[in-house]
Amino acid sequence: MTTDTITAAAAGTWRLGDLTVNRIGFGAMRLTSRADGGPSDRDRAIAVLRRAVELGVNHIDTAAFYFSPLRSANELINRALAPYPDDLVIVTKVGPGRDPSGEWLPMARPDQLRGQVEENLRQLGRDHLDVVNLRVYGPEPLAEHFGALAELRDAGLIRHLGVSAIRPHQLAEAQAVAPVVCVQNSYGLGYRAGNDQLLRECAAEGIAFVPFFSLATSGREAGASGAEHDEVRAVAREHGVTPAQVRLAWTLHRGPNVLAIPGTGDPEHQAQNVAAGALRLSPDDLARLEAVHRSAG
Repeated sequence: MTTDTITAAAAGTWRLGDLTVNRIGFGAMRLTSRADGGPSDRDRAIAVLRRAVELGVNHIDTAAFYFSPLRSANELINRALAPYPDDLVIVTKVGPGRDPSGEWLPMARPDQLRGQVEENLRQLGRDHLDVVNLRVYGPEPLAEHFGALAELRDAGLIRHLGVSAIRPHQLAEAQAVAPVVCVQNSYGLGYRAGNDQLLRECAAEGIAFVPFFSLATSGREAGASGAEHDEVRAVAREHGVTPAQVRLAWTLHRGPNVLAIPGTGDPEHQAQNVAAGALRLSPDDLARLEAVHRSAG
């Protein structure tokens, strides 16, 4: 598959509230550091972001707590893309936090969420945030936290709300407080198959399901392990694409409400990720990959 002329529009679109985005987006977490933990190259990170937008990406996922000792994802986004294209949707998240040394802090109290929202606004150079996800930890009730974000939405600081890393029962809890436009959970081929039902519930209600770690899977923040299932490699060979592109295409095939947000610090990989939105898997391909998903998940 050639990648030079394929844009994010090939994956189709979905709506986050009243905002339309291409289903292939970009996750900013990996912009801030190399795989070995060292700081990323600033110019290269900026080039990746600009290349993503050139290729039609109009959905970027980020957070104020995406930073390394020398890099901040939000500030890189601001430097690379401001003034922002009219159709660009930037989704951020609040709840957890990190101190200046990078150590994780406890979950913010509801009254602390405004400060986190304002931190994202300052770093991104915006007067409102398109979508804010409440990043949840554990099965505890989230209504008070989500209610605090709903107040900020009513005040005009936030346009739409979502939730991240939730248990299935927490979706209804959040919706009882305010409309939810997206659910962002870890999920991928052969990874967290327990989220299959939640994905279907989101589809039935018109809510976007946005998997993270869909390429890294159990490697999580460290990235993909390099090991790959033989069946995934076989499907990739048959289509002349990479296994990562097969994984992304499989993710998009899970439903029209599924949005992919792969991250990378490599402009070439960025083009490959976008091109995966044009890969059409056959029923036989999907059956083979479903067997992988079930056996590993």
